[in-house]
Amino acid sequence: MDNLTPVLEGFGVVLDPGNLLFCLIGVVVGMVIGVLPGLGPAATIAILLPISYGMEPVTAIIMLAGIFYGALYGGTITAVLLRLPGEASSAVTVLDGYAMARQGRAGTALGIAAVSSFIGGTVSIIALSFVAPVVAGFALDFGPPEYAALTLLGILLVATISSGHIVKALIAACLGLLLATVGRDAFTGAPRFTFDNLSLADGLQFIPIAMGVFGLGEILYNLEQRHKATSAPANVKNVWPSRHDFKEASGAIGRGSVLGFFLGILPGGGATISSMASYGIEKRRAKDPSRFGRGAIEGVAGPETANNAAATSSFIPLLTLGIPANATMAVMFGALLIQGITPGPQLVDERPELFWGVVNSMYIGNILLLIMSIPLVGLFVKILQVRPSILAPITVLITFMGAYTINNSIFDILLVILFGVLGYGMKKFGFEPGPLVLAFVLGSLLEESMRRSLLVFGGDVTGFLDRPIAATLLTVFLVVALLPAAKALFKKFRSPKTASDEARTKENVES
Repeated sequence: MDNLTPVLEGFGVVLDPGNLLFCLIGVVVGMVIGVLPGLGPAATIAILLPISYGMEPVTAIIMLAGIFYGALYGGTITAVLLRLPGEASSAVTVLDGYAMARQGRAGTALGIAAVSSFIGGTVSIIALSFVAPVVAGFALDFGPPEYAALTLLGILLVATISSGHIVKALIAACLGLLLATVGRDAFTGAPRFTFDNLSLADGLQFIPIAMGVFGLGEILYNLEQRHKATSAPANVKNVWPSRHDFKEASGAIGRGSVLGFFLGILPGGGATISSMASYGIEKRRAKDPSRFGRGAIEGVAGPETANNAAATSSFIPLLTLGIPANATMAVMFGALLIQGITPGPQLVDERPELFWGVVNSMYIGNILLLIMSIPLVGLFVKILQVRPSILAPITVLITFMGAYTINNSIFDILLVILFGVLGYGMKKFGFEPGPLVLAFVLGSLLEESMRRSLLVFGGDVTGFLDRPIAATLLTVFLVVALLPAAKALFKKFRSPKTASDEARTKENVES
């Protein structure tokens, strides 16, 4: 019973009228943002960080978490109705969701997406409730060497597993690590890359970088894309799926829940990779794969289940290890630090009301998401008709006001503009901003852990091999780092042999 006490107290925290209200606000704002193409949860949370600064820590994190999983479903609405994913994780849903809409089944697609999201999120929350405390207990054995190895592995996984070009992702991660070194050296106090500017003496702040790269950068990029015409939204009717629809989708929902939970825990996994992996599995398992892309309900149910399950499970490494698994979790990490909370294994014991309050708020948030998603579809269709030229200036103004109010500094606004231009350039030339922000967040932890470890080992790097956990993590790091090169070499040596075999076969046939 003692073990259940913190969990029950967590429900008491989230059912507080104020926290419940902000959970509702977060879910609604997330859904609205998800409907607006381009502005994903990372950008929205980054823009709203200054607002959360004046709130109670638990209330702020509950609201920001609601924005996160609310945006995932909001992106599904435009994916189905307009063939335009409002969130990257909804890109796969476009394939069959829009096809269903053209067949007059837009309501069914949105309904099964809402139910799948609810089931995937709920299953993942239940698993999180059991797994997270175990991970936190295990993480108590972590010292500087283990954190150095884990952080290094996390940055590499984000760069190599995330969608996009691996080399470009690694370049972005290296730039993030470089930005993390700006300011005074934590050990010697010597200034680094400050260019005699006092505003840079304490280093770059997370908020201007996040608001610039995710917020302003996304806005500039999407304004450039506004000339792309979109069709009128499809008519929505018969939203609740039939019994036959549930029967067809049940297997995909079950597999998506499990797959999404485990992929969400991995650094670099997250909702996008989970939805893509789920779609691939469902297509491979199908008796008639040609149905996919033409309105297969499993092609909507599987990815939507997986991305919400992954969104929830990605909180495990953040809250228990202090390691954000993806770009949105990196912004959430910044939000916790702003509130004076350092995520890590001690969080479960030191701040149980925050830990279990956030976890249990996801139960309530998923119920609110299911209740509101279907009745509010008509409102979201109208939001889609608002011109970007009206929304963009308002969003930019809010971004600049938020950046200024943190320190009442014009320098922060200049940083937002600088990183906004950088974020726009990255999007335009195919560089993902996620690895940059994540590497920046983890950079200081990596440097501090590495240097403390070397002090303990007397400068001998082989000391890492004497620590079982650190040695295991570094082994995984080497495997992940060398795997692409090994695949390329295997393909290179295999190709000539394959060509000669084909030539020999051709000669035998001719003879």
